[in-house]
Amino acid sequence: MTLSARSLLPVNLTLGVLLTVLLAVAAGVAYWSGLSPSPSANRPREIVVAGVRAAAQLAAVSLVITWAVHNVVGLAAFLVVMFGVAVRTAGRRLTTNRTWWLTATPIAAGVVPTVAALLLTGLVPAKGLALIPISGILIGGALTVTVLAGRRALDELELRRGEVEAAMALGFLDRDARMEIARPVASDALLPGLDQTRTVGLVTLPGAFVGMLLGGASPLMAGAVQLFVLIALMAVQAIAVAVTVELIARHRLFRPGRRAA
Repeated sequence: MTLSARSLLPVNLTLGVLLTVLLAVAAGVAYWSGLSPSPSANRPREIVVAGVRAAAQLAAVSLVITWAVHNVVGLAAFLVVMFGVAVRTAGRRLTTNRTWWLTATPIAAGVVPTVAALLLTGLVPAKGLALIPISGILIGGALTVTVLAGRRALDELELRRGEVEAAMALGFLDRDARMEIARPVASDALLPGLDQTRTVGLVTLPGAFVGMLLGGASPLMAGAVQLFVLIALMAVQAIAVAVTVELIARHRLFRPGRRAA
């Protein structure tokens, strides 16, 4: 790590205090603004727990990743854990029944071919130092759009159940009737990625770009890496949304009490 990287955000007591204050502000605003969607959902508590978990998990990852990047078994185990946590997180956000594990399909459908293409073409070496961050970005992106698309589609189908039944009465196949309702709203899950790609360099300088610069890479190389990440992420997310909507339209992924006869 270069001197500029170390001086960017020193790890000291001041940082700890500031992080604590910011976490308290986030939870406080959520509490006073009534941002909890229901009595059973406590957003301020979730914010605090998420912050504490992030600190603990990043501390653990900092220790484990040093071993994983130099060990093939450790690298494979690390990637499997990343994928498993993403699947469980997405599944838990969408449903409480046994179909939650099917969220593995949209996440893997985009990530696996993309990572395989990178390895086969030699653009990314089969080394943890390169493979872990790239896989993490892609898995995280697929996780986000799977949750957003899935929740929007399931909510819309529940809200407009009468329209689905009316379409079926007109002769639409079950899958097609659900697809007509779910697909338009699910596609909104792609908007954050699209906006990030459209505004890169103008509004934000994403992490991969900044990280490459701090690591000593030239601006041209950093830009090339960031461009690859953004475009690969759009491909992964588009696939994840398409597969998520298909699973919901075919009633493979559903919420309790909504299973087709």
